[in-house]
Amino acid sequence: MNTFIKRKCSLLPKTIAMKQFIYIFLISMISLTFSCNTDDDEDVLIKDGRFPISELTGTWEASKAQFSVNTTSVDVVDEGGTVNMSVQANGRFTLTLDPIDRNAYTVSGEMFWEEWQETFYFAIVWDDDKDNWDTYGHTYDGTTLSLNGGTNTGEYDFNNDGDMEPCSVHFIFVRS
Repeated sequence: MNTFIKRKCSLLPKTIAMKQFIYIFLISMISLTFSCNTDDDEDVLIKDGRFPISELTGTWEASKAQFSVNTTSVDVVDEGGTVNMSVQANGRFTLTLDPIDRNAYTVSGEMFWEEWQETFYFAIVWDDDKDNWDTYGHTYDGTTLSLNGGTNTGEYDFNNDGDMEPCSVHFIFVRS
């Protein structure tokens, strides 16, 4: 009996040390798992996607510049105005809208590709909201660029009262 107590007492420090080791090991493994996780939901903005953004360098004239919200829709070009876009090789651009019924104004931003789950989406970071970007459906054939944005991807002053309203946009640009 005395031997059993000695044996049990001599194993006690080893058991405590083993429990501490297992605890530290498990914490390390969990930390390693989270730090090395490649999350497919991470958004990445890049310049080379379906085509290099630099291919858009140049001047573009809109044949369509439609702004829509609910049942209201305005096409600046159809109403007699103009919309022009100038794109730099780095994706920076300036868009000048000159509606027929109000003063011209300019907006600017930068074009990217958003890579998400091995798919590329055309994205714009607008200068007035640099912490966010909008994605757009697009077609591009070298001379014509079409951008189609969903809800709240653009703004337009529908009633000309000085307040821009969030809306969806559809642009068709032809290289000039």
